[in-house]
This record gives sequence, structure tokens and C-alpha cells, in this order.
Amino acid sequence: MTSRRTLLQQDIDFRVLRILQETPDTTQREIAKKLGVSVSGLNYCLKALIEKGWVKVQNFSESKNKFGYVYMLTPRGIAQKTALTSEFLIRKMREYEALRLEIESLRLEIVNQQGERPWNT
Repeated sequence: MTSRRTLLQQDIDFRVLRILQETPDTTQREIAKKLGVSVSGLNYCLKALIEKGWVKVQNFSESKNKFGYVYMLTPRGIAQKTALTSEFLIRKMREYEALRLEIESLRLEIVNQQGERPWNT
């Protein structure tokens, strides 16, 4: 079974790869803000993705990033993003189903206690 920490890291990796694929010239500060993480935490994550060979950094003079960097997904990074997307989707669908069942159970509990439905569903 995959640990909670590993799943969290996979989610962050997936989200970073997704942002970089959509907007390669985004800044670390912008990515960190979108993800709700610190810039130093994001920097650590980006360095790990670069070390894994999933992302490469290129100088690009027309970048909106004041340092002129563009973060590009490598072919390995694109393949890994695809795998992470699939895993992320499966995990979120399971979470959704569990939450849906819990909500239905709570609704039935209220109906059994109050004898009526307090909502229109």
C-alpha cells in the first residue's frame, strides 16, 4: 500500500507537471501560489523533477519570468505526467465514491431520526 506521504508527493508532482505543461514560462512564485505551497517547497520539488529527468530548464529571453527561465517537460516527464494523471483520476474517483456513499448514509440517518427530508434531493 502506498503511504499517505507518497500519495501527497505524487499529487504535487502531477499538479506541477500539469502547470508546467500548460504554462512553461510561469514563475516558481506563481506555481507555489496556485498550489498553496511555499516557494522553497516548490523549488525543492522542481529540483527533484529535474533530477528525475522529467523537467528541464531553458533560458528564454522572451519569458515573462524575470530570470528568463522556461520549464519544459521532457519526453520522460510527459510519459510520467500521463501515468500520474491516470493514477490521480482513479484515486479521486474512489474518494468521490466514498464521499458520495458517506453523504447518502448521513442523509438516511437524518431521515430515520427526523422522519422527513430537509432538502430537495
